[in-house]
Amino acid sequence: MAVMSPLPGKRLPPVWRPFVSAEALIALVSLYCLVALNGPFWGGVRAATDSLRVMLSLGVAVFALNAFLLGLLCWGRVARYVLAVLLVVSALANWYMSRYAVVFDASMIRNVLQTDVAESRELITIGMLLHALLWGIVPAALVMVARIQPRPWKRGLLIHSGFLVGMLLLTFIAILLSSQGVFALMRTQKSLRYQITPGNYLVGLVNVAKPSKQEFSGPPAVIGADAKRPPTALQRRPRLFVLVVGETVRADHWGLNGYQRQTTPELAARHVVNFPDVRACGTSTEVSVPCMFSMQGREHYDRDAIQGHQTLLDVVARAGVDVLWRDNQSGCKGVCARVPTHVMDSQDAPDLCAGGRCFDQILLAGLADKIKAMPGDGLIVLHMLGNHGPNYFERYPSAFERWTPVCKTVELSRCKQPELVNAYDNAILYSDSVLGSLIDLLKAQTSHDTAMLYVSDHGESLGEYGLYLHGAPFSIAPEQQLAVPMVMWLSPGFEADAGINDACLREFARRRASHDNLFSTVLGVFDVQTSVYRQERDLLASCRVQPGAAANPPRTP
Repeated sequence: MAVMSPLPGKRLPPVWRPFVSAEALIALVSLYCLVALNGPFWGGVRAATDSLRVMLSLGVAVFALNAFLLGLLCWGRVARYVLAVLLVVSALANWYMSRYAVVFDASMIRNVLQTDVAESRELITIGMLLHALLWGIVPAALVMVARIQPRPWKRGLLIHSGFLVGMLLLTFIAILLSSQGVFALMRTQKSLRYQITPGNYLVGLVNVAKPSKQEFSGPPAVIGADAKRPPTALQRRPRLFVLVVGETVRADHWGLNGYQRQTTPELAARHVVNFPDVRACGTSTEVSVPCMFSMQGREHYDRDAIQGHQTLLDVVARAGVDVLWRDNQSGCKGVCARVPTHVMDSQDAPDLCAGGRCFDQILLAGLADKIKAMPGDGLIVLHMLGNHGPNYFERYPSAFERWTPVCKTVELSRCKQPELVNAYDNAILYSDSVLGSLIDLLKAQTSHDTAMLYVSDHGESLGEYGLYLHGAPFSIAPEQQLAVPMVMWLSPGFEADAGINDACLREFARRRASHDNLFSTVLGVFDVQTSVYRQERDLLASCRVQPGAAANPPRTP
C-alpha cells in the first residue's frame, strides 16, 4: 500500500503491515496475556504447587481457554480492534490485581461499572497510566499494525470454527495429562479461577450482562403489603430511628471490640451497646447494602430475588413512617429508589468538601431541621463515606491524624504496613467523632424518642495474605472483609417507652449477629405488624419488658 506524499509527483515508500489470520493474532495475544499479564495467577500457582507437570498443563489450558474466549469475540477483520481494546483492559486488570490482589468475578465487575467519577479519579495514578501504556497500549498498537488476511466468508467461518474446536480439545487434553493435580489445585485454591486474565473479567461481564428476573417482571414485587402499626403506636410519643450505614470498617480495628488502639473514644464515652461479633452480607457495597435492606438477607441470598423485591424502606414507609435517605457515598444501590433521598454535596456545607468528596460530618448538616419536619415516626438512613479506600488518608480532617506516619498513596502495596494501618485507624477515629456528634444531636431532640444503629457494610483487607481493599468472592473472603462493627444507642425516653431492658440488651449483644438482623429490628422499632417480620431476628425483641415486669431503673441521657 503506497501513501501519497505532500510533494507533487512523489509517493512515500510502502508501509510494512503484514497480513496475518485472525486466528494467529488471537493465539499471539493469548500467549502474550499468559506470559505478561497473569503474574498474580502464576504467583498463586507457584505458592500452591511445585509440580512442573501441573504448571505446564495449566499453562497450556489457560492459553487455550483464553484463545477460545477471544475467538468467540473476534471474527474476521474486526478481530484486531477487539483485541486491541482487550489488551488495554487486561493491562489495567493486571495492575489492580498486582497492586491490590483484587479478583474479578461478577460482583467485582458490577463494582467497577457502578464506580462514580470521584472514586475513579482517586484510583488513577502515574504508575497505573505508565503500566497501561507499556503493557497495554504499546501491544495494542502492534496489533493494529497487522492486517487481517481476507477470506471468503464460508471458508473463514469453517477455519474459525475449527480453531474454536481445536482450542477446546487442547484445553481438555492439557487438563487430562495432569487432571488429579490440576483439579486438586483449583479446588483448594478457589481464588485462582478469578485471576486468569482476560478470562476472568470476560466471564464476569457475561454474568453481569445476563438479564435478571426483574428485567422481565417489571416493577419490584411488593413485600409487606399488610404492613401497619397498631393504634397504640399512633398514640405514643413519636420515635426517630437513625440507621447509619458505615463503609469499609472492619471489626478488629474497632476500639469498642478491644482493639489495642482506642479508635472509638467518643462512642465509649456515651451509653452505647456494642455488638462485637457481626457478619456482613457481602464484601462490597454493591452486594451488602441491597442485602441488608432485603427480607432475603444472606441466609437466603439471591441477587435476582433481592433486586426483584421491594426493600425494608418500602415496608416502613407503607406502614406510615416518614423515611429519608442521606448519602455521602456512591449511591444506595437501588435501596432508596422509592423514598425521599438527599445526596450530600458542597452546597450543604462548603467547608466540608473538596475535590468532589465531602467529610462525613456533612451528613449532620441540617439534620435537626429534617427531624423537626417529621411530625410522627421517622426513619433516617445516613450512608457514610467512612473508610472507603484506597486513600484512607483523605477520609478525615488533619486534626484527626493521631497516628503517624500515614500512607499517602493509593498504591497500597508500596506503603509500609504500619503506615497503612495508621491512615486506616485515623479514618475510624473520625467516623467515631461523627457518630458521637450524631448521638449528641439526637439527645437534644425534644420532639421524638430517639435511637441510633451503626453498622458497616463490609470490612477491608490491609495487606493480610497479600490482599488489599475488599470485594473478594464471599465463599473465599477472609475474616477481615466479613467481620464488621455494630453499635446501638437508645435514648432514655426510647428505652422507657419501648420497654427495653438495658442489662438484657447488653447481654444479648454478646451473641453473634449479622446484617440479616437489620430488617426485622427496624420493623420492631416502629411496632410494624407484617407477615415479613421475624421476631427471632429482631435485636430488641427478646429484651422488651413484658407487661407487669420491672422496667429499667431511670438513667440520665
